[in-house]
Amino acid sequence: MAHFASVDELEAAVGTRETSDWITIDQDRIDRFADATDDHQWIHTDPERAAAGPFGATIAHGFLILSLLPALASGRMSVDGTVMGINYGLDRVRFPHPVRVNSRVRTVSELAKVDITPAGVRVISNVTVELEGADKPAAVAESISLYVMA
Repeated sequence: MAHFASVDELEAAVGTRETSDWITIDQDRIDRFADATDDHQWIHTDPERAAAGPFGATIAHGFLILSLLPALASGRMSVDGTVMGINYGLDRVRFPHPVRVNSRVRTVSELAKVDITPAGVRVISNVTVELEGADKPAAVAESISLYVMA
């Protein structure tokens, strides 16, 4: 976790990158996400049918991969003088490569921009979800967080 003693220190860190730990996307995680979102499409939840499908196995939902960003990329920093950080949204989201069951993913986050606003400090990070062994990322997105000042 990156810690910044001030907003000035945060601004000075624009351009820096951080890489998360790898996590495994297993079938249990995929099934729990399917239950939470009522998206039980067979490519996600039916291992036997998916084995004969276009990906050769079940794949994670794209939104499952996005839902992991707070744990992997956002929320991995703190700024003195703020009381909380909140997810402000995403821009330019793409899913270049499917995530097959039991694959490992991690994020590489680049601090791209820091804006001071009346609501707090808006932080924009370019996030790439790397897929172990793949030539393309699982996802790319511009993640926007808002750190509310005390």
